[in-house]
Amino acid sequence: MRITRFVGIILGATLLTATAVPTASAGTENASTTESLDRAALRTTLGAVHEAGMYGSYSSVREGSERWTGASGLADVDTGRPVRPGMRHRVGSISKTFTAVAVLQQVERGRIRLDAPIGEYLPDLIQGERGRDVTVRMLLNHTSGIGDYIGGAFPSLTHNSTASLDEERFRSIRPEELVRLGLTAPATGRPGEQPGSYSNTNYVIAGLLLEKVTGKDAGTYITRNVIDRAGLRATSYPRTPYIKGPHSRMYESFYGLIDPPRDYSVYNMSWASTAGSIVSTTDDLNRFYRGLLAGRLIGPAALEEMLRTVRVTAGGTTIDYGLGIYTLDLPGCGRFWGHDGAVFGAGTIALSSRDGKRQLAMGWNLMKYQRLNEDGTALEPSAIDDAINVHIVKALCRTPKSREAAADARRPLPEGLPGADLSSGQWVTRR
Repeated sequence: MRITRFVGIILGATLLTATAVPTASAGTENASTTESLDRAALRTTLGAVHEAGMYGSYSSVREGSERWTGASGLADVDTGRPVRPGMRHRVGSISKTFTAVAVLQQVERGRIRLDAPIGEYLPDLIQGERGRDVTVRMLLNHTSGIGDYIGGAFPSLTHNSTASLDEERFRSIRPEELVRLGLTAPATGRPGEQPGSYSNTNYVIAGLLLEKVTGKDAGTYITRNVIDRAGLRATSYPRTPYIKGPHSRMYESFYGLIDPPRDYSVYNMSWASTAGSIVSTTDDLNRFYRGLLAGRLIGPAALEEMLRTVRVTAGGTTIDYGLGIYTLDLPGCGRFWGHDGAVFGAGTIALSSRDGKRQLAMGWNLMKYQRLNEDGTALEPSAIDDAINVHIVKALCRTPKSREAAADARRPLPEGLPGADLSSGQWVTRR
C-alpha cells in the first residue's frame, strides 16, 4: 500500500470529555485572588494527555491577569526525570510568526514593500518568471506556489526510511541551499492563486530577504528586534545543536518507523532556518502573542496586514492564513489567532483571542505517535490526540454558555495544521 502527502496530525480528529486522572505532577501554578481559571480541570486534562500515552507535556493558560502553568509526564523516559513548567522547547513553525513580524518591521521602515516582486530584492536567488511574479506578501501568506524543500533535505523520507534524520543530525545546511531545493521541487500552483499551499521554503526566503535589507544575520535581527523587544527571556534563535537551559528530551516515532521512539533533542536546526528553528517556553509564547496582538511589536497598519487572511491548504486541511499567523474557530468559544509547530520530537501550539485576554500555549515531547491502519492508508484514531484536544478546549472554552455550546466544543478540531509540515511524513510511502 502507498501513502502520499501523509502529514503528521497535531490536533486529533475527535473531542471527548476528559475523565482520566493524572498520575504525574501537574507542576506549579500561580495563585490568584479570583478563581476564574478552572485549575483543577486544567491539571486533570493535562494529566490525561500523559495517561493517554504522551511522554510529557507542558501548558500555560491565561485569562486576563490570571495565569496557570503546569506540566505532566516525563522529560526522560530512561531516567524517569519529570517534565517541569518552564522547560525550553523547539517550537517549529511558530517561528514563522517571529519571522513575519521582523519582515513587517522593515515594511514599516520603508525598506520592504509587501507587494513588490521578490526578484527586486533577491535577483540572484529568485530569477526569471518567479522573481517577477512572486511578491513578498505571497511568501508570507503561502500563495507563492513554491514547493517545499523537506523532501530534498531528507531524501530517505521518499523511500520509507528515516535514515536521513540520523545521517543529517549535525549537518549545517545554508538557507540558500534550502531555497534551491524548494525551487526545484514541483510548483504547488501559480503565484497568487488561492487556495495557496503551505511551504517552509517561503519563510527561508523571507529570512534571506531580511538579511538583504538589514545587512544583519536573520537570527541576530530577530533576536534583537522581536525576541528582546517582546521581553522574552527564555526564547532564543539557536546557534548550536544543543538547547541551553532546562529542557526535555524530544522523541520521534515517525508513525512507527522509529521503534522505540528516538531522542532528537540534540539536532542542528539549520535545516529549519527562519521557518522553524526557534526555542521558547509556553509562558514566553503567550507573552509574545499578547504583545503582538496588542500592537507592541508592529504598528496598527502592519498588524492589519498581518491579520488579513487567505485560504491555504496544509496537510489536507484548508485554513485561513495571514502573514505568519492563522485563525482557528472553536465552536461555541470564538476565534483564536496563533500557530502550531512540529520538529523532530517536539510539537507545540499557541492560540490567543484577538484581545489577548484568553491564551493557551502547549508543548509535548513525542511526535508522530499515531499508527497506520492495517492497509497503511490512514492513521488510526489516537487517544493522545483526543486528550490534547480536550485540554485545549478546557483552556480556551472554560465556561460554555449552554449545553449546545458544550456539545459544539466536542466537534473535531482541524487535522494536519501547517506546523506539522516541517517534520511530517508527507513524503513517506508504505507498501
